[in-house]
Amino acid sequence: MRAIFGVMSLLIALAVVGVLAKKQLGALPAAPVPVQLPTSAGSAVTAHVTPQAQSQQLQQQIKQSVEKAMQQARPMPDDQ
Repeated sequence: MRAIFGVMSLLIALAVVGVLAKKQLGALPAAPVPVQLPTSAGSAVTAHVTPQAQSQQLQQQIKQSVEKAMQQARPMPDDQ
């Protein structure tokens, strides 16, 4: 009897998680998201970019900022 209740409660929990996951996945936008792309003049241009392109652009920006930080000299303490 106890095992039956255990299995039933696991099935109910699995069903709840499945419904919530389906609801969350259904809320994702199917169309590309508009993104502000900077131009050389400093103004921004709106374009529809796929999430994959956004991810790659973000990775590139992070890589550039890390490389820039690695090029800077570390401040030395004034210890004697």
